[in-house]
Amino acid sequence: MTTLLLLGSPSQAEATVAPDEPIQPWSANSWYWSIDSEPVLLVGGSDDDNLFQWPADELIPQLDRLQAAGGNVIRNTMSDRQDRGTERYPFVQMPNGKYDLRQWNPQYWERFEFMLRETARRDIVVQIEIWDRFDYTDNRGADHWQRHPYNPANNINYTYADSGFSARYDRHPGANDQPFFFTTPQQQNNRVVLPFQEAFVHRLLDHTLEYGHVLYCIDNETQAEPAWGAYWARLIKQRAEAENRTIFVTEMWDAWNLQSDEHKHTFDHPELYDFVDVSQNNHNHGREHWDNFIHVRDYLAPHPRPMNTTKTYGATGNKFGHTDQDAIERFWRHLLAGAASARFHRPSAGLGLNDQVVNSLKTVRAVEEQVAFWDLRAAMSRVRSDDENDAYLVESGDRETLVVFLPGGNPVDIQLPDSLRAPRISWHNIDRAEQIRLPAKPHKGLLNLKPPSAENWIVVIQPQRFSSR
Repeated sequence: MTTLLLLGSPSQAEATVAPDEPIQPWSANSWYWSIDSEPVLLVGGSDDDNLFQWPADELIPQLDRLQAAGGNVIRNTMSDRQDRGTERYPFVQMPNGKYDLRQWNPQYWERFEFMLRETARRDIVVQIEIWDRFDYTDNRGADHWQRHPYNPANNINYTYADSGFSARYDRHPGANDQPFFFTTPQQQNNRVVLPFQEAFVHRLLDHTLEYGHVLYCIDNETQAEPAWGAYWARLIKQRAEAENRTIFVTEMWDAWNLQSDEHKHTFDHPELYDFVDVSQNNHNHGREHWDNFIHVRDYLAPHPRPMNTTKTYGATGNKFGHTDQDAIERFWRHLLAGAASARFHRPSAGLGLNDQVVNSLKTVRAVEEQVAFWDLRAAMSRVRSDDENDAYLVESGDRETLVVFLPGGNPVDIQLPDSLRAPRISWHNIDRAEQIRLPAKPHKGLLNLKPPSAENWIVVIQPQRFSSR
């Protein structure tokens, strides 16, 4: 492996001691994450993908709002495209306006370190995406490649002829026109550009390996060759192993159909990818959305791993045609079906961290006080309804607790187990983060659930607990 010695590495004085037990799959149930040997359900939302690029006076209130709502995970792409106008590139810009890829921009890396430190203080897990294909395109009128330091026109380190790059990339990055994602030895073996990419990843690891609350994803919704992601997964694992650190890595593929062969490059390689991210399932609706997730869970059963969904799409008026209601439904379906981590996507494709999201996060923690999500399993055969999207039901391992998501306000009948002939029923209004109790009497083993309003509800059905006094 060839690496570059670049100026501006972190000093020992800046280092933060990594915890003894970083985030890792829970030893008692490897579908879920644990911290300090205790299981933890990761839920969150944020108003941007690359929060580290935010000034401190904006970042801190965002993290505080997330923490206050019960959220504990953010997504952080290492993106530097100029969307807000405050973003910085990782490299030093010379007086002539060009960048030197051998020198680091302190502001970029100081911001990254600040975000890592402040999330660690709040027990907020950071799922990082190292590469984002949209940073290197001019598609749909964007000029991200025109501005980027890796573009030979903008740096002092190589030419178009040396690098194999072109002046423009106008097609969608899914077309795979960009040689930036073909540089590894098993692909085009680009020895001009690859050392600079390696140096960037090592610089990132200089910061992240000092913390235990970081998860690693190679790309954002990629369609790249499998060799690309595999190269970076091995590189960061080798670096972590050399420093006696434990890290966990995945890749995020673009296909909306989780049964696509594309996703199997992750699913079929647990030796390389320690968890899976199925965010693109959030382009699907209703029962299809649920069934796709359950299919993957069944497929992974021989090698159970956490299933994360770091991008829950849905916001009324967005370009995908999804609604606010889609976002709420997708978030809760994934959680009940067994997601280890679920986060609302940033506006305008998602709800970010608005009031709806805050109330969903609060409701998660309220439900968690009654039942452990990692003890639940799908039990849709208990549902009797007119529409397949009326209700989603899971039950505890002992079958004495049922949890039902009612997204449409429609009444449904639930087939109860014998142990729940006189159940205690708690109703959680997701949209208002409120809890109420309503009496209900089963009839012939069926419990009729009639939502008090046409809002989103979670119903927890448990045995009555009588005092021994």
